[in-house]
Amino acid sequence: MNSLTNIFQQKKDLLSIFFTAGYPKLNDTTKIIEKLSDNSVDFIEVGLPYSDPLADGPTIQDSSQVALQNGMNLDVVFEQLKSIKETNSTPLVLMGYLNQLLKYGEDKFCQACVDCGIETVIFPDLPMVEYESHYQQLFNKYGLTNVFLITPHTSEERIRKIDALTDAFIYVVASASITGAKGDISNNQIAYFERVKAMNLKSSLIIGFGISDNKTFKTACKYAGGAIIGSAFIKELAINGTDKISDFITSIR
Repeated sequence: MNSLTNIFQQKKDLLSIFFTAGYPKLNDTTKIIEKLSDNSVDFIEVGLPYSDPLADGPTIQDSSQVALQNGMNLDVVFEQLKSIKETNSTPLVLMGYLNQLLKYGEDKFCQACVDCGIETVIFPDLPMVEYESHYQQLFNKYGLTNVFLITPHTSEERIRKIDALTDAFIYVVASASITGAKGDISNNQIAYFERVKAMNLKSSLIIGFGISDNKTFKTACKYAGGAIIGSAFIKELAINGTDKISDFITSIR
């Protein structure tokens, strides 16, 4: 059983934090994971810096550019994650783009995930037809689970198909736009959350994109198993580095 499944079964109001590997400094990756784990973050989404992150807003795009300039690449991030495999008990989710997987080599990438203790991956640009025809079998071979994203424009038919294919959780994108804080959660977003919740899906739901503070986190948790905070945390790292991570997590919860 995927370790995330156990967490979803045992806890509510899960808090996940996204950050870009190699940001703000190349060797901050493991330090950030350790501090997030020490502050009881439920699972951590590690972003693989990429030159063309289509789903990400300016904040995460900038962090990717800095990480790449710092010298981050897939070999480095896999070595960093492997170095803390034996001491880290917080599930890690790897988020990247399909071109990174293809360039690195599909089997090589999947084996590297296994070597790091990664069980769950997110590729926002992975078409479902490609997943069903090829990647589902590939990921199953290595014991990896894939996370699909849904938006306010995703049809009920597609949501139910995603639910049937899901072994980890469904990523509920709070708005049909790129990542980044957008203020309070709107009535239209709440109606969307309510619509998805009322579908009584078998899969756990996690809301992301635009979750940035205690208010938006608590609101999201009313309609899902928890929420992911990304851009707001990247901004925190830009201001204070890794020194104030504990204060940031306390402010969310």
